[in-house]
Amino acid sequence: MAVSVRDAEKVKYREFMERIEAGEKIEADDWMPDDYRQALIKLISMHGISEIMGALPEKEWTPKAPTLYRKLAIMAKVQDEVGHGQLLLRVAEDLIKPYGKTREDLIQDLFAGRLKFHNVFHWKTKSWADAGLIGWLVDGAAIITQTNMLDCSYAPYARALKRIAAEEVFHAQHGEAIAVALATGTEEQKEMLQDALNRWWPALLMFFGPPTAELTGSSKQEITIKYKIRKNTNEELRQFYLTKYVPRIQGLGLTIPDETLRWDDEKKEWIYKQPDWNLFLKITRNEGPMSQERLRLRRLSYENNAWVREALGLNTKIFAS
Repeated sequence: MAVSVRDAEKVKYREFMERIEAGEKIEADDWMPDDYRQALIKLISMHGISEIMGALPEKEWTPKAPTLYRKLAIMAKVQDEVGHGQLLLRVAEDLIKPYGKTREDLIQDLFAGRLKFHNVFHWKTKSWADAGLIGWLVDGAAIITQTNMLDCSYAPYARALKRIAAEEVFHAQHGEAIAVALATGTEEQKEMLQDALNRWWPALLMFFGPPTAELTGSSKQEITIKYKIRKNTNEELRQFYLTKYVPRIQGLGLTIPDETLRWDDEKKEWIYKQPDWNLFLKITRNEGPMSQERLRLRRLSYENNAWVREALGLNTKIFAS
C-alpha cells in the first residue's frame, strides 16, 4: 500500500527526533522539520545581526578612548564582533536558501523591521565606563548564553559558537580591565562607573529575555529546548548570571541598583526586582532609546559601502571566467 505524504513526513519527524535525542548533530543539508528550521533562522540571524549592531555602541567610543592602548583594544574588539556577525549570517544563509533568500535579504529584513537585533544594543552609551561595562557585563551575559548552546543540535551553529565564545572571553576580560581601572581610580572615575551600572542594570536583566511568555506575549525558549538548540530557560540563565556577577560587581565596591536583590537560601535562587517588560516590548519594536539611530548608522554604512560589494561581485565574475 502506498505511503501518504503525511505519513512519510511523520516518519521523517520521528527519525529526526530520535537523532536529536541520541545526541546526533544536524547538518545544513539534512532533513529537518520546518519549525526547527524557522527557530534556527530566527535565532541565528538575530544573533548574527546583533553582533554587527552590537559593535556600534563601542565604536562610538573608539575615537574617545583615554589612551592609545585602550583605543587599540576596543578597535580589535569591534573588528571581532563584526567578524562574528559575518560568520553567523553565513550559517543563517544556508538555512534560508530553501526559501530562495540570501544574506542580502537578511539585511533588508533588518532595515524593514522584520529582523530584530538584541535588546541590549538599543541603549545609549554616555561615558567611557559604558564601554567597559558592555565588554565586562554584556559580553559576560553573552558568554553564558552562548555556552548554553555549545552543544546545539544544529552542527554549523555549534561549530561557530565554539570560536565565538572563545573570543568573547577575551572581550569580557578587556571590559573587566576597564571596570577595575575605573573602580580603583579617582572618585570621579568611580562615580562614572557606578552611574553606568545604574543605567545598564535593567538592560542586563532583560538580556536573557522574559522568564515566561505571559510577561511579554512571546517566548521561543520552549521550542529551542525541545529541539536541543539550547539547554536552559531564560530564567535559569539569568540566575547563573547573577550568581557569577553579583559578587564580582560588589567586590569592586559598586552598589547594585536593586534594594530587593538577595539570595534566597530556601528557594536556592536570587530574588530581584523585575525590569520593565513593557519597555522590553517597546525595544523589540525598535522603539528603544537608540534603536532608530543605530539603524540609521547601519543603513548609512550599508549604502556608503555598496561600491565594495559591487566590486567584489565583479571580481568574482572575472575570476570565474
